[in-house]
Amino acid sequence: MEKWEYTTIKVQLKGMQGGILEVEDFDHQLNQHGEQGWELVSCFSTSGGAGYGREAIAVFKRRK
Repeated sequence: MEKWEYTTIKVQLKGMQGGILEVEDFDHQLNQHGEQGWELVSCFSTSGGAGYGREAIAVFKRRK
């Protein structure tokens, strides 16, 4: 049976009300995890109200 481990990163969204993702920084963090063998399995933003997000959350997995 395969076994997995998981890790999560949070990235604060910028802007007065949130909702603005600094893509280059986010890509850098995703690529760092990819270099360590992590595979991105989910990515979503948390609600800050009025349709804006406060954080981007990325979930990764890799075989144990």
